[in-house]
Amino acid sequence: MTIESGKLWRNWGRSVSSTPALVSRASSVEDVVETVRLARERDLTVRPIGAGHSFTAIAATGGIQLDISALDGLLAVDGNLVTLGAGTNLYQLPALLQPHGLALANMGDIDAQTIAGATSTGTHGTGARFGGLATQIRAVDLVTAAGELMHISETENADLLPAAKLGLGALGVLVAVQIECVPAFQLHAVEKPENAEAVLHEWHERLAINDHFEFYSWPHADLVSTKSNNRVPLDAAGKPLGRLQAWFDNAFMANTVFGASLEVLRVVPALIPPMNRLSVKLEANREFTDRSSSVFASQRTVRFRESEYALPVEAVPDALRAVHALIAQRNWRISFPIEVRASAADDLWLSTASGRATGYIAVHRFWRDDPTEYFREVEAIMRAHDGRPHWGKMHTRTADDLRPAYPHFDDFVAVRNRLDPTRVFANDYLRAVLGE
Repeated sequence: MTIESGKLWRNWGRSVSSTPALVSRASSVEDVVETVRLARERDLTVRPIGAGHSFTAIAATGGIQLDISALDGLLAVDGNLVTLGAGTNLYQLPALLQPHGLALANMGDIDAQTIAGATSTGTHGTGARFGGLATQIRAVDLVTAAGELMHISETENADLLPAAKLGLGALGVLVAVQIECVPAFQLHAVEKPENAEAVLHEWHERLAINDHFEFYSWPHADLVSTKSNNRVPLDAAGKPLGRLQAWFDNAFMANTVFGASLEVLRVVPALIPPMNRLSVKLEANREFTDRSSSVFASQRTVRFRESEYALPVEAVPDALRAVHALIAQRNWRISFPIEVRASAADDLWLSTASGRATGYIAVHRFWRDDPTEYFREVEAIMRAHDGRPHWGKMHTRTADDLRPAYPHFDDFVAVRNRLDPTRVFANDYLRAVLGE
């Protein structure tokens, strides 16, 4: 373990910064235990840090910033059960899992996060029959505020599992996570522009007939970019994108050209509507088959800020129409598309899909643009449709109005009181969303 003086830290989206008093770099579970004990001795708080891909201040601290990136890698494999160091980045998983013929059942479209950060904030992918990443957890090892290592599984401390699977970092420091994987598989991907109203009209049908369906709805345009991914066996004939096409579509067009256009559009916002209408037509129109991890994850080098809400799945079409009406009414110029996805209901206490089949609407702004007014007004629409905010994406909700949205909110708070009564792991964000 190394201890350093803190210095300015910023998250990936540049929406949050903080200066911790100390930075602890742990290389073992014992180092994590010692860091927690040090914090208690000095009356400091501790916040573990992952890849910094949350847009909220969930990782910010003025106490001890705990870097667990060295606690990574594959720790054990037992059939489909895989134990990973909590600091393992999602992009490491294909190389770790492929030798065992395994894969994650579902993934989001960004793979930079650590497994602990992704599960703790409720990272999800899309697919009406598939839950978020935290639903794949079967056990965790957690260092509590008392400096004790606690194993939580279906057979040990099982009453804590619905809280610990998605714990916001409020219950302790995750040091290992056991995930139930599935046999490795491929995805047959079809991506194309389609009429926006037709897709909204067929929303439930699209979710039913595809394993994984999502679309990007472009402000100021009447087309959407759809992505339909369906699972095929690993031994089926695949047809991956060629190296040149993958570079052109995923790196050059989706990042280099898109990023350059955003800089221009900041200066000449009147160009945004015609540029969006052109962009959706130029979006990749392609069909291919490849390993699941290569299809799920996308390159993201253009920095942005994001707010995402989880809604009852049936509310998505009306809520999305309301967002577009708002943009038109306010005469805003919004250059980023709106991302729309879905997931199955689950039983995790703070999951945004807890107890209901869920649709997701995510709005974005270029990181150099002020998102405040846009995100605030969209949030009002989402709240009117019984929305729950993604824990790692920008929102203004507090414990008082989040409590009614989660049937097990007080159950989670009770576990927090039990495991961290003195709030060793607190910060301003957790005090806002969970209360003191």
